[in-house]
Amino acid sequence: MCFHYENGELYAEGVALERIAQEVGTPFYCYSYSKLAANIAAYRRALEPFHSEVCYSVKANSNLAVVSAVAALGGGADVVSGGELFLALKAGISPDKIVFSGVGKTEQELEQALRCGIRQINVESAEELQLLARVAQRTGTRANVALRVNPDVDALTHVKITTGKKENKFGVPWPEAHELYHAAAQMPSLRVCGIAVHIGSQLLDLEPFRLAFTRIAAMVRALEADGLSIENIDLGGGLGINYNVELPPTCEAYAQVVRETLGELDKHIIVEPGRSVVGNAGVLVTQVLYTKQTEQKRFVIVDAGMNDLIRPAMYDAWHSILPVHRAGTAPVVADIVGPICESGDVFAKDRIIEPVQSGRLLAIMCAGAYGAAMASQYNFRPLPAEVMVRGNEYAVVRRRSSYEEMLEGQSVPSWTGDQQ
Repeated sequence: MCFHYENGELYAEGVALERIAQEVGTPFYCYSYSKLAANIAAYRRALEPFHSEVCYSVKANSNLAVVSAVAALGGGADVVSGGELFLALKAGISPDKIVFSGVGKTEQELEQALRCGIRQINVESAEELQLLARVAQRTGTRANVALRVNPDVDALTHVKITTGKKENKFGVPWPEAHELYHAAAQMPSLRVCGIAVHIGSQLLDLEPFRLAFTRIAAMVRALEADGLSIENIDLGGGLGINYNVELPPTCEAYAQVVRETLGELDKHIIVEPGRSVVGNAGVLVTQVLYTKQTEQKRFVIVDAGMNDLIRPAMYDAWHSILPVHRAGTAPVVADIVGPICESGDVFAKDRIIEPVQSGRLLAIMCAGAYGAAMASQYNFRPLPAEVMVRGNEYAVVRRRSSYEEMLEGQSVPSWTGDQQ
């Protein structure tokens, strides 16, 4: 196991988290290279019968070391900004393994993608398609285009991470997609090469995938009957992980749904996993600052805050929280909270946990996805350090910034002190 106890001490692979805390300070994120590699391998193995590409969703965790590990393991990238495209290339991912998604790409980002020669741009609206055609014509390139279609399928997940219903902002509405494909085919600076879909995140049920993929298969057949050639089917990501007591589908079960719905089409399959690649490969380690007992509550106040991990505040998300040193004492019920001046800065409410005192360490589990990637400097707090472990070694893959470094790029106008 990547995170496990040895003699009551929590380890990341072969390295004690206590040791890292002593040398790096807290809070810090710790990523297991071996777990990351195992998760990538599970997708590649399950999809081996297909012509396929595993394009890691960079938005889940954009640390250069994480994306570089994906590249070394043979993965591609799904990016949603020019910055993520730059990062994927910097990490060593080949342009022909990169797809560019996102509902609001700028003209500059589209030009950047075209000049890099990436595999596919997933277009999400008629206006974006027209802009892409103009940019491609101006730059003397021909854009590889897929339409991200919205199949109006309920992913049965949290309302803030479902993306495939008709009221969501994502994708081309299903009734309009067929006509827009024909419009794209008439634009000489575009090359229609694929179709894309992504219905949401943290899916625990395969039936929404089955319904969406069945609809995609029908559209591919209809388009090809009209003479359009579809090479790539981009299925997006969304497979869930176990944060608490969930039983997410396996990669093999997911691949079976792909086989049953799309196998006869014999197309190049692209998947864009993010959370299910890096989520359970990372933890956030934080130190207990104080404990406080009121008439109604026991509070455990830690040095990590919602600026470091916003998922509980944003989504009411559950993360298991474990003591880094397990003493085996009788548990208590407590709220585990951060130092941010917001009532929403809570990691867990009424959580059953082993009593911990000031100076002890806690590990917030399954924090590898949408943790560091969504962190901020709110309350002028440095971003947490990030560490990667492999076997008995670890490396700091992003150091904690100093206050002076946090001020870089800021300036005071000369007239600030002018009283007139």
